[in-house]
Amino acid sequence: MKKIVVVATRARAAETGVLFDLLLDQDERPDAVYAVGVDPADLRGLDAHPLCAAVPVRLLLADRAGSTVQRNWGIEAALGDVERAAADVAADEVADAAAADAAAPREPWFVAFFDDDFRPHRAWLRQCAAVFGADPGIVGLTGRVLADGVKSRGLSEAEAARYLAGECAPQPHWASGDARREIESAYGCNMAFVGRAVRGLRFDESLPLYGWQEDQDYTSRARRLGQMVYEPACRGVHLGVKKGRTSGVRFGYSQIVNPLFLVKKNTMARRKACVFIVRHLLSNVAHSVRRDPVFDYRGRLRGNLIAIADCLRGANHPGRILELV
Repeated sequence: MKKIVVVATRARAAETGVLFDLLLDQDERPDAVYAVGVDPADLRGLDAHPLCAAVPVRLLLADRAGSTVQRNWGIEAALGDVERAAADVAADEVADAAAADAAAPREPWFVAFFDDDFRPHRAWLRQCAAVFGADPGIVGLTGRVLADGVKSRGLSEAEAARYLAGECAPQPHWASGDARREIESAYGCNMAFVGRAVRGLRFDESLPLYGWQEDQDYTSRARRLGQMVYEPACRGVHLGVKKGRTSGVRFGYSQIVNPLFLVKKNTMARRKACVFIVRHLLSNVAHSVRRDPVFDYRGRLRGNLIAIADCLRGANHPGRILELV
């Protein structure tokens, strides 16, 4: 099964380089890698990485920043290459050009979406291919998160290496446990979808910049095609690097408006959206009493309040964060 990796990155060329190290070290290497930045600095030095000599790597620049936009650029480039490869094989095997497309072999393939600060275990891609190859009813998966620095100061590369080596006990996380199970949403830092899903689905670019809950939206639409599972054999660590993150005000706005937007799209249950909104609002209020050295809770609360005001006057939309400072 062909293994494709798409990485959206912003201001983290060094972190992406470390991810490239781990992709090179996979016991079954990817068949293609697409790293998508916005500015040349996002990809600086990656063209000289040893991974580029081992597997096809395309370094792309999207026309604007945003996880949804950049991932879509990766999807489009990957689809183009998949189709060209199929056409080339067909041309070699079929003399009649009119019959080439029908006769083209369709090798099974999947796309794994990794955050630039995700650190996959060396068996991640092999185990993912095994899951998709064994059960055609599974359309997507997310892996086991051994540790996640997103809610703390973040994890170092050395700490991630210890978790991957089994030297540290896994942290409690919703994406954990020893048994495969069906899930409603993947975790965007490490998720994969089979080709038949990727062909017809794109990330919603109405969710700009950080694109909060874009994984929920994409997964919900993919689940109409098959089963989405948590797969414990696909292990990894999410560093939770703070560099390149969305501002507190913008993120706070997204915490309120994005779930409501997905409810209207029917890609998030109303109850889940309400729980998200209330939980984050209360958390931001509680943590705003004292200034936090890592997280801008006061900025998030301000963004929450702006979002609530916009909701009351019917002017709320995820894209509004582009107007906020």
